[in-house]
Amino acid sequence: MTFSFAAPPQVVAVHSSTGHTFSKFPTASIRLIAGQGVEGDAHRGATIKHRSRVAKDPSQPNLRQVHLVHVELLEELAAKGFPVQPGSIGENITTRGVDLLGLAEGAELHIGAEAVVIVTGLRNPCVQLNRFSPGLMEAVLERTTDGGLRRKAGIMGIVRTSGAVLPGDNIRVVPPIGSARVLRPV
Repeated sequence: MTFSFAAPPQVVAVHSSTGHTFSKFPTASIRLIAGQGVEGDAHRGATIKHRSRVAKDPSQPNLRQVHLVHVELLEELAAKGFPVQPGSIGENITTRGVDLLGLAEGAELHIGAEAVVIVTGLRNPCVQLNRFSPGLMEAVLERTTDGGLRRKAGIMGIVRTSGAVLPGDNIRVVPPIGSARVLRPV
């Protein structure tokens, strides 16, 4: 008899930056604050902190409190020669074993012992990716069979329940109640 033990979905690494840097810096843990985001991170707050969006309307709700990227994407990009590692494309949480791009808007990510992140949408890739490494923006965009655009640069969320997040923490996905809404850029 053969048994297969797949590791549960989990956190690979965590990152933050007190400044508006493109890449975020690795840390032993981060603390998520309900309604705010990552403690000490430049993007923390109830209203939008993304500089180009603040310039348009600083009163917008911050649907981008936490950025998550799956390490499988980073591995795919590294295999294509891009110099990426966890945190280098700006995520706060790098995951393994979670189909982040397949989640529905409103899905809950229960991370570690307490933290809960509500998925708000897709990260919309921008030219900063190409400033980090030429061609990277195109590498995280692909055309679907029906001609649509698939954004692969991770997802965004808001913090519902505060808690510490550490590498190795398990992640449990809870689908939203009601009809699932496909993720859109936020």
